[in-house]
Amino acid sequence: MHVKTGDEVLVISGKATNKGQRGKILRAIPSENRVVVENVNIVKKHVKARGPRQRGGIQEVAAPIDASNVMVICPNCKQPSRTGQRILDGEGKVSRRKVRFCKRCDQNIDQPKQAE
Repeated sequence: MHVKTGDEVLVISGKATNKGQRGKILRAIPSENRVVVENVNIVKKHVKARGPRQRGGIQEVAAPIDASNVMVICPNCKQPSRTGQRILDGEGKVSRRKVRFCKRCDQNIDQPKQAE
């Protein structure tokens, strides 16, 4: 998947009420190629009461949307852009890292982990 949990994204297609909205990815579901974006695709869920402490009622929750309907907002150029992958070389096979990069400004989106 081209997006990860915590990325800021722009919704580029889907329902007219969701299109053009920005938000942070709360959860990624790679097996279904779907993501949950905060304050996007809000649906009403009817919840049954579970015991005396938890009340029932109608809750509003963010439902998943397809990952192809979102575009990553680059933290460097602050623009929605497509992403690519590159391998950062290091000493030995273990230190190689695969990172995503912005195709608009050619900067890394993922920060490689530093070896201690």
